[in-house]
Amino acid sequence: MPPEERVDRAEVHDRRARDEIEVRSAGSAPADEINPVVAEVMNEIGIDLTDRKPKILTPEAVEASDVVITMGCGDACPYYPGTRYLDWKLDDPAGQDRATVRAIRTEIKRHVRDLLAEIGLRITDEAGPGIE
Repeated sequence: MPPEERVDRAEVHDRRARDEIEVRSAGSAPADEINPVVAEVMNEIGIDLTDRKPKILTPEAVEASDVVITMGCGDACPYYPGTRYLDWKLDDPAGQDRATVRAIRTEIKRHVRDLLAEIGLRITDEAGPGIE
């Protein structure tokens, strides 16, 4: 699965902090559609990705961001001095079973919680079942 789908999962985990931050989700080589297993696993916790479409990462989006989280795009990601970059090492859920995708979802939530805590925000456990 392309990195932007992992970003989509990260994006939805921060909904409790959306009043404080703006999240953009995109990838350097977006797929045509969201991975169906990812959509199922996210639906388990009440997050519907049915209408979501992968988007291309634009230089304008990167330039407008304070923090850019990459998940393996390497040199394909636009770089702007003064923008903070974090590279989250995550397994690619492409071709994985639901249990593996659930584990990736949990890892993303951990990263999101850590980042939000670092910047002084906190999400609750109200995201639903299935996320430890």
